Amino acid sequence: MQTVWPSYLVRPDPDDPRLTRTIEGQDQTGAPVSVAVTVERPLTLYLNGREIVTMMTIGDHPEELALGYLLNQNMLLPGDTVTAIQHDPELDVVVVRTDRDTDYEEKLKRRTLTSGCAQGTAFGDMMERFESVVLPKAELRTSWLHQLTRKINTTPSLYLAAGAIHGCVLCRAGDPLVYMEDVGRHNAVDKIAGWMFRNRVDPADKIFYTTGRLTSEMVIKTVQMGIPVLVSRSGFTVWGVELARQAGLTLVGRARGRRFVALAGLERIVHDIDPAAGEDEPEAARRKGARDDD
Repeated sequence: MQTVWPSYLVRPDPDDPRLTRTIEGQDQTGAPVSVAVTVERPLTLYLNGREIVTMMTIGDHPEELALGYLLNQNMLLPGDTVTAIQHDPELDVVVVRTDRDTDYEEKLKRRTLTSGCAQGTAFGDMMERFESVVLPKAELRTSWLHQLTRKINTTPSLYLAAGAIHGCVLCRAGDPLVYMEDVGRHNAVDKIAGWMFRNRVDPADKIFYTTGRLTSEMVIKTVQMGIPVLVSRSGFTVWGVELARQAGLTLVGRARGRRFVALAGLERIVHDIDPAAGEDEPEAARRKGARDDD
């Protein structure tokens, strides 16, 4: 029986019938199989009466996704006041209203995002706030990394139950706090950004964990959220590393059990545990990660 870690404020619900569907098929031998398959559905976002974008998403936490998307596209500013947010599950629409007049006519170039990881942004202006962000000093203890990978990888999730999904987790020290999933890693990040905005969470002592690759988009969004540490069980891109070094972000990849590689922000890392003494990654998580990470 898997452990449900009590530190979570928000965690996945793989038993939610809206999120997966059982589909019949056959395996390589011709034998019949029943497979849990992740559902994706469109969600159209409106800001102050104007249609902004249609996203493909699994459908949970739509309000947080909408807020996070607007924040990470610099269409909602950190100091803005959201006067209303409404989700209509029958129409697959979420409407955000602010006390500031908004007009992004020139920005609206693409209206539909696919679930593909390479199309997580609709505009070319995510860098608007990037260079002005000053990240806090903070620290990352290696004992926290060991605790986080163990807890996250044994938490019941769509990632373990069905695959074809990305997960992102907001953490503090060795405790995962908010675990969001979606078909695109950009959506999972945006859900956490929206949750943080809605709950006015201080990012200074937080760690951001993702199951996806450490790309430029992941780095930019983490920096925009003001989080000083980004960790992944997967690998890096060169531009992701270069941007992390430019911003002073601690970037840790291939974090699996006792192992990890850090390529930026090394000054925050405190080696407070013998890597040979900790538990290695659970076998189920290791097999799953080998299939789905990249």
